[in-house]
Amino acid sequence: MHRPPPGQYVTLSTADEPYQAFVPAPLPPVPPLAWTPALRRRFDDALVALGRLDAITALLPNAALLLYSFVRKEAVLSSQIEGTQSSLADLLLFEIDEQPGVPLDDAHEVSRYVAALERGLALLRGGLPLCSRLLCEMHAVLLDHPRGRGKAPGEIRSSAVWIGGSRPGNAAFVPPPVDALPACIAAFERFLNDDPEATSPLLKAALAHVQFQTIHPFLDGNGRIGRLLIVLQLVADGVLREPLLYPSLFFKTHRSLYYELLNEVRLRGDWERWLDFFAEGVQASAAQALVTAHALLALVNADRDRIATLGRAASSALVVHQALQRQPLATSTALVKAAGLTAATVNKSLGHLSALGIVAELTQRQRGRVFSYRRYVELLNADLPPAAA
Repeated sequence: MHRPPPGQYVTLSTADEPYQAFVPAPLPPVPPLAWTPALRRRFDDALVALGRLDAITALLPNAALLLYSFVRKEAVLSSQIEGTQSSLADLLLFEIDEQPGVPLDDAHEVSRYVAALERGLALLRGGLPLCSRLLCEMHAVLLDHPRGRGKAPGEIRSSAVWIGGSRPGNAAFVPPPVDALPACIAAFERFLNDDPEATSPLLKAALAHVQFQTIHPFLDGNGRIGRLLIVLQLVADGVLREPLLYPSLFFKTHRSLYYELLNEVRLRGDWERWLDFFAEGVQASAAQALVTAHALLALVNADRDRIATLGRAASSALVVHQALQRQPLATSTALVKAAGLTAATVNKSLGHLSALGIVAELTQRQRGRVFSYRRYVELLNADLPPAAA
């Protein structure tokens, strides 16, 4: 179904030429969405997949350890969509003050995504609703790195931006002008908080993502904040207890279509194709996350059984093994702190884990050795495309 564009174009001009900026109409869409049986099934399948993923939070005793790694997968993937080249291993190395295989700025930028999500969750769980203040605080954290500090971190933009092209006059898309931002953001906040009417959580997440990207309230980082908003919305509305979903894997795999469908909403009001794509992405991402979760937990349980054969050494080795699930690339010094054991005990345990083939040393040096929970890292990376893909 094709509608008029869900908003209006306003004509503006620079010193050299006129151009048109798009101001989106408030959500929900008017006229109402056309819910075909196929689209309803797509949303039903997505909700079932999310329910299964969320269930592992309660059913599996160590599922919380997955959160550390899954949040970092989403950070890497969302940042790769924007052009950074950091892999998951690069991020994990950066977090333990080791040299990643990419420029430090790339790894630093991805690490701020993790910090921004943690900040948003803390504010949400502290009672702040999803609102511009929460998004601005996340944005301030996201852009707290050398490349971002000159791009007004934490502030709604006070100048025009455009997407594609060298200037507004030849851009592929120009978001709302500065004077339209307060009304756009106020209406967006009301929609997020079910004012004037409630919207089902998954539909709300789908619509809000497009609207946020269209408003483009910041000078930089809009794509990453917009993708963070998907998972935060699902947590805020109780669909997920923890942000275990990493939807950017689907968006990165289908990046051209992702951008095309966002644009089709703005140009032709084609919400239904976007909704179908979004729900398919959520279903696929949730199903993949569940497969990865079960594979990781099966590995952990099998390795725990092997460690139990160590006899008296098993107790300390299990504590180190537990620490490695939270941080699968770690220095021996970091493991001493995480495990609460002496350096001598940790090093003996690492020797046992290495002999069992569970842990591999990545460095050949006497001090500051880096160890990898090898198969755990391999499973985490199994569904990740190359950074440059």
